[in-house]
Amino acid sequence: MIDIAGVSRSFGDRQVLDDVNFRVESGRMTGFVGANGAGKTTTMRIILGVLAADSGTVSLNGQPLTAGDRSRFGYMPEERGLYPKMAVLDQLIYLGRLHGMSTAAAKASATGLLDRLGLGERAGDHLESLSLGNQQRAQIAAALVHEPIALVLDEPFSGLDPMAVEVVLGVLQDYAAQGAPVLFSSHQLDIVERLCDDVVVIGGGKIRAQGSREGLRAEHAGRVFELDLAGSAADAGWVREQPGVSVTHLDGGFARFETDSDEAAQAVLTHAVQLSDTVVRSFAPVTPSLAQIFREVIQ
Repeated sequence: MIDIAGVSRSFGDRQVLDDVNFRVESGRMTGFVGANGAGKTTTMRIILGVLAADSGTVSLNGQPLTAGDRSRFGYMPEERGLYPKMAVLDQLIYLGRLHGMSTAAAKASATGLLDRLGLGERAGDHLESLSLGNQQRAQIAAALVHEPIALVLDEPFSGLDPMAVEVVLGVLQDYAAQGAPVLFSSHQLDIVERLCDDVVVIGGGKIRAQGSREGLRAEHAGRVFELDLAGSAADAGWVREQPGVSVTHLDGGFARFETDSDEAAQAVLTHAVQLSDTVVRSFAPVTPSLAQIFREVIQ
C-alpha cells in the first residue's frame, strides 16, 4: 500500500498541492482523475521522488518510502522517454539491466511483455518506426520490464485504440492480482470507471472525492429511481400523483423520478406491483457515472 499523507507543494507563490491525502491499496487499481493542472502529475512525481514535497510524507506498507523502494517502482511519465532510434527489445533489456537484472532475466521479461502487448514481431524495430499506439505499448513495457513492486502510470491509455486498451488492461490487472498497488491517471473517465477498483478525484490541488468505484457512485446517487412497466395497460403516468415524488422523465410505461424518502420510492414500487394487467419489468435506483460525479465535486 502506498500512503500519501498531508502532501503539499508550491512553485513560487503558486500552491499546486494542498494537504493531499489518499491511499493506493495493494492489489487494487486506483484511477487518479482531474482536469489539466489539477495536480496529478506533481503528485506522481513526488511519489517517485522526482520532486520533493514541501510538507507531508509518502510511505510504502507503513514505512517511509526510500530511494531503494522507488527504484523498484514502475513509472510511466507524462513525457515519454524511450530512444527513437534504438530497437524496442534492446531498450527494454537495457532498462532492465539499469534496475539490476541480469541480461538473461531482462531479455526474458522484455520478450514476454512484448508478446503479451502484441509487439513480439516488432521487437527488433526502432521505436520511431512504430505507430503512436505501439510506441505507447512499448512505453508501458518499459515501466514493467523490471517486475516492479508498484506501478505509477501517467496517462497509460492515451492514444490506444479499444483493442489495445483491453490488452494493456489485462497486463496491469495481472500485476494488481499479484498484490502490487497500481495508480494511474487518465482523462478518459469512461475507461477509469470501467477499469478501476478505487477512484481519487483531485481539483485545484485538493482531493475532492475518493473511495471505491461503487462506493462513490452510491454516495452521490441521491434518491433517483427508474420504473419500467410492461403489459397491455402499462402506463406510468400515475407516478406523478404519488406523494413525495417528482417525475423527471415519463414515456408510456417508463418513469424516472426523484423522491424525498426511501419510503416514497417503496410506495411507488408497491403500487406498481398491485396493478392489474401490468408487469414490473424493472425498478432500480439510478447511480451516477464517474463523469457526473466529477462534475459535481469539481464545481
